Amino acid sequence: MEKENVKIISQNKKAHFNYFLSDFLECGIELLGTEIKSLRINGASLSDSYIVFHNGEATILNMHITPYDKGNLFNHDPLRTRKLLMHKKEIRWYENKIKTGGYTVVPTKVYLRKGKAKIEIALAKGKKAYDKRETIKARDIQRDIERGD
Repeated sequence: MEKENVKIISQNKKAHFNYFLSDFLECGIELLGTEIKSLRINGASLSDSYIVFHNGEATILNMHITPYDKGNLFNHDPLRTRKLLMHKKEIRWYENKIKTGGYTVVPTKVYLRKGKAKIEIALAKGKKAYDKRETIKARDIQRDIERGD
């Protein structure tokens, strides 16, 4: 088995802090010509992005891909809505969880696998303020242990 060639472009660190994440899924993302070029060079931002299901399709909103500097008139809107490439069964499963369980779906990271742009999404349940404080407390304790204090 050969080692997979994966290059992480962007991670959504806020998602891990603001949500309890579960049920991760890798899916493709529909990009246009200059977007994939820009993704390889400049990267992307997932900070305020989220996923919406409508008419049997999954789309990602507010994902920022910096315009390609050599793209001039062929560049696209950096915040345009992009379609996610998922199986119909997966789309229905996530839609059902959102409707019944009070969940949302957020992107966690964007990466290149074998030259193809992929996005990892996760089912998310919002954390309360005290949950966030517990996360900070656990992180501080772990940091003190590693430092040797």
